[in-house]
Amino acid sequence: MKDLTKYRNIGIFAHVDAGKTTTTERILKLTGKIHKLGEVHDGESTMDFMDQEAERGITIQSAATSCFWKDHQFNVIDTPGHVDFTIEVYRSLKVLDGGVGVFCGSGGVEPQSETNWRYANDSKVARIIYVNKLDRIGADFYRVVGQVKRVLGAHPLVMVLPIGTESDFKGVVDLLTMKAHIWDDTGQPENFTVGEIPADMVDKANEYRAAMVESAVEQDDEVMEAYLEGNEPDIETIKRCIRKGTIDLAFFPTYCGSSFKNKGLQPILDAVVDFLPSPLEVKPLPEVDAEGNETGEFATADSSKPLRALAFKIMDDKYGALTFTRIYSGTLKKGGTVLNSFTGKTERVSRMVEMHADDRNEIDTAQAGDIVAIVGLKNVQTGHTLCDEKNPATLEPMVFPDPVISIAVAARDKANAEKLANAIGKMVAEDPSFRVETDEDSGETILRGMGELHLDIKIDILKRTHKVEVEVGAPQVAYRETITRPTSDSYTHKKQSGGSGQFAKIDYTIEPLEPGSGFMFESTVVGGNVPKEFIPAVEKGFRVSTDRGPLAGYPCLDFKVTLTDGGFHAVDSSAIAFEIAAKAAYRQTMPKAGPQILEPMMKLDVFTPEEKVGDVIGDLNRRRGMIQGQEPTPGGVRVKAEAPLSAMFGYIGDLRTMTSGRGQFSMEFSHYAPCPKNVSEEVIAAAKAREEALNK
Repeated sequence: MKDLTKYRNIGIFAHVDAGKTTTTERILKLTGKIHKLGEVHDGESTMDFMDQEAERGITIQSAATSCFWKDHQFNVIDTPGHVDFTIEVYRSLKVLDGGVGVFCGSGGVEPQSETNWRYANDSKVARIIYVNKLDRIGADFYRVVGQVKRVLGAHPLVMVLPIGTESDFKGVVDLLTMKAHIWDDTGQPENFTVGEIPADMVDKANEYRAAMVESAVEQDDEVMEAYLEGNEPDIETIKRCIRKGTIDLAFFPTYCGSSFKNKGLQPILDAVVDFLPSPLEVKPLPEVDAEGNETGEFATADSSKPLRALAFKIMDDKYGALTFTRIYSGTLKKGGTVLNSFTGKTERVSRMVEMHADDRNEIDTAQAGDIVAIVGLKNVQTGHTLCDEKNPATLEPMVFPDPVISIAVAARDKANAEKLANAIGKMVAEDPSFRVETDEDSGETILRGMGELHLDIKIDILKRTHKVEVEVGAPQVAYRETITRPTSDSYTHKKQSGGSGQFAKIDYTIEPLEPGSGFMFESTVVGGNVPKEFIPAVEKGFRVSTDRGPLAGYPCLDFKVTLTDGGFHAVDSSAIAFEIAAKAAYRQTMPKAGPQILEPMMKLDVFTPEEKVGDVIGDLNRRRGMIQGQEPTPGGVRVKAEAPLSAMFGYIGDLRTMTSGRGQFSMEFSHYAPCPKNVSEEVIAAAKAREEALNK
């Protein structure tokens, strides 16, 4: 059996362009997994193996690989940084035990770093911090450390100090051993010397080491008492304390270097071994029942226990569907049978592979702690639990955000229509944040996603990977509706047409709720005027109706229906009669309750050169943006704002024009907010025009 204490399941995550993929390439080279480095800017990195990734120089899918360092096995996942693909980061963090957060030495803590950090906090993943690109102009390790404290509210435990900065960056001071590691200019990671700390850095190194030791000894009362009495702990004791604090999320060991120049990477690999947890040291995943409530049982990292595994990613390639799976307990054997606790069906494991980006090694068994890809599972989706059929269990499922933008697509001809249906089916299985539906009225295929780039890449994959010729409509915003005032009303459903009739009477109040509350239903009926067995039918009638709001037919959010009274007929009343009454009551009362259109508001982070700040802010104001703050950075200013999605289409082109190509921005969904009257009128008019066109 494998020694699980020597396992590290880690992810590398960061903002776009902080150097995640380059860092992963360097790790693979250092650990002997690859022998020739591929550069992201040349479109040749090992982990970015999709055409779209190589062309755009960004990571779209999280890629997985295994490598070895100092007799420890690392299962590494390189995740995307672009905000439209955060779902990849979220689901990777869900199954990892530790992470490396990469920050750009000059860009610092950028918006996507904040989102990923929040996901990692939610998943309680232990992390080390790596400040990369210290060879760049404007790089400042100490400023980034300050931002981690201020912006992320985290405690960075500084483990190394940079020697030199920008073009003079040549190495690091290791605060554990108090030695200087200096790399030469050959660009080879193994060409470094260990020597004395430069004289001008001795005081600073002593100061940071004292702070590091003080934070470490707080993790162990005995060591702390000895330290307060003047006994300096040895290096092994300090390491043990730092390991405990890192796993408990008390602090995050912080390193620095330049991945591109191959400087400063060995200390990070050592830190993964020394400080990040093995599968045995992570809190076991709770098992849940059909309603999602915890059962009190846990999936413990033990290969002799019943099988518990989570499918966290589906990927379709030339060999068929690959299901990336993290095994939490038990053993998975080739040729064995597993139960999918979500569908209740069993599946045969015909082939299993260990992945190295898009290469694979066939394996016969995998055990607790492993991350493997299973080939050819039919009905498994992201978040499904695979378990022992004799000992069924469900692990905590994943929750994915709703898409905020949609486009209509149509196949060019009949031959492409079939290809389109197959391709979209595969893409939806791969990406849970990508949804597809057919517009019942127009028959159009609607693709929904997290942003313009997200859908842009999906169309690109349809055309190039799946060779489907499609026509694409303009992007559409996912508007919503709600109500603004409480309204009490009554509705009676009566139908008599020979034989038994239908009768249902309901009295009810509809009232608005706080944003984000969704739909709620309550019954305060006393005395049996509406028999108990019919109340669920009333709730169902209202709930089903929320799909179409009274103004423009968009889904209706954030309101509560209280059933207060009613009446029934001993013969003519039935569940279906009460459901029909509730649907009609919804249509009758919602227009009286002050309905309004809600639009998705986006959180923006715009980087602009200093001299263009006025233009950028003026443009955002024209787009109904609310400026929330400005932050100076090396080379420019970051403007934080909120703006409606409908005003942000094509923004990247306008921003680049305004800033001579130097501006950048990222945007993620924040919340729904009421539309101004003129926008509401346009949305309602467009909805009516659509309906009239369909009725002709």
